[in-house]
Amino acid sequence: MEYDILIIGSGPGGYVAAIRAAQLGFKTAVIEKSELGGICLNWGCIPTKSLLKSAQVLDYAKHGSEYGVIVSDAKPDFPSIIARSRTVATQMSKGVEYLLKKNKIEVIFGTGKLLTNNKVEVYSSNGDRTEYLAKHLILATGARSRELPNLKQDGKKIIGYREALSLPELPESMIVVGSGAIGTELASFYNSMGTQVTLIEYLPEIVPLEDIDVSKQLGRSLKKAKINILTSTSVDSVEIIDNKCVAKISDKKGSRQIEADIVLSAVGISTNIENLGLEELDIQTDKGKIVVDSYYRTNVSGVYAIGDIVPGPALAHVSSAEAICCVEAIAGLTPEPIDYENIPSGIYTTPEVASVGITERQAIEKGLSVRIGKFPFTASGKATAAGNRDGFVKLIFDSQTDILLGAHLIGLNVTEMIAELVVGKKLNIKAKQLIGSIHPHPTMSEAIMEAAAAAHNEAIHV
Repeated sequence: MEYDILIIGSGPGGYVAAIRAAQLGFKTAVIEKSELGGICLNWGCIPTKSLLKSAQVLDYAKHGSEYGVIVSDAKPDFPSIIARSRTVATQMSKGVEYLLKKNKIEVIFGTGKLLTNNKVEVYSSNGDRTEYLAKHLILATGARSRELPNLKQDGKKIIGYREALSLPELPESMIVVGSGAIGTELASFYNSMGTQVTLIEYLPEIVPLEDIDVSKQLGRSLKKAKINILTSTSVDSVEIIDNKCVAKISDKKGSRQIEADIVLSAVGISTNIENLGLEELDIQTDKGKIVVDSYYRTNVSGVYAIGDIVPGPALAHVSSAEAICCVEAIAGLTPEPIDYENIPSGIYTTPEVASVGITERQAIEKGLSVRIGKFPFTASGKATAAGNRDGFVKLIFDSQTDILLGAHLIGLNVTEMIAELVVGKKLNIKAKQLIGSIHPHPTMSEAIMEAAAAAHNEAIHV
């Protein structure tokens, strides 16, 4: 069988590439070894948000009296919460299946490997081997939980994010190693369920890629929620003793031991580039990533790579954007290369975190002259009415041009607010323009206007 475009992987990069290719008239197929939709839909972004929604509903129920609503004996039904998240994931995977079928895209189940720059062999689960030809091959194989040599996962007591989404019973205690998006979100979820959670971060602050003010605020909020946070701390080893995980940790004070029922390793991801045939074709890689140009062409003609396996943020929406850019370039169109300085990120803890552009520290390191505006949600009528006033909006502007350089938000539903600032940054919006754009009152989003006004000492509203 021969195709115009053949894609290995059906995650947010692979299935979006397939659909765009079909829309542009290419005969297209997708190779997938597991569930359609990849890790994001099945074991990542989507089921995690389902779990966190259940945690939010539970939290509202527990604090119902603060809103004048009497709720008695609110407690989690952990198996049902897990089952709901799996149902949500299945629904989304079936949605991808529908879209592929609607666009007449063939799905080939099995494990794909490059033989040449236009030939792929696929091994099915029953051992059958079939070869396929294509004019263009797109690799979109994603990533998996990273394992540290001193923190080997056994899938039962020392687990990765995948096992954390489907534990058979709620653990009484958990150690979460790593405080990026995965670690903090799952720490927040299990803490809400009633698990005693210890969150360990090697660096001085949690969510270390975020602006320092955001990191500190999230730390305060998670501590207020009774999560034990240990920063500047390393996990040297974990032993299973009497069905308990005994972790040896080190900090400035020396070494000691702590124990828990489960250890969740959330120390990043490893790319799925093994056994793809890269070495045989001499496809260039660097530090575990496939080297590509602005249109995701590898050094081998006809072979492309997108998503977590190429340099850049390992985020679902980035993979989808890369997919569209790659396919449109194959079609001879002139897509605008992705601006990696304008990629939004979100962390769905309570409170949420969202950001785009440079941090204050990065601005200082670049020697930029900046003007910073900050507006706290303690002064927001909507946040006060909602009963969640933690957080703020922090905007960074170039003091010479007044152009927005970065935005850092922490608070209720801020992941729904960041898109305004992504669009603004793309259009080189200025603080004065944000100030002059009327935002509805009362909303959380008016804090953006107020933060811009604060940068000019013009904030007057509450």
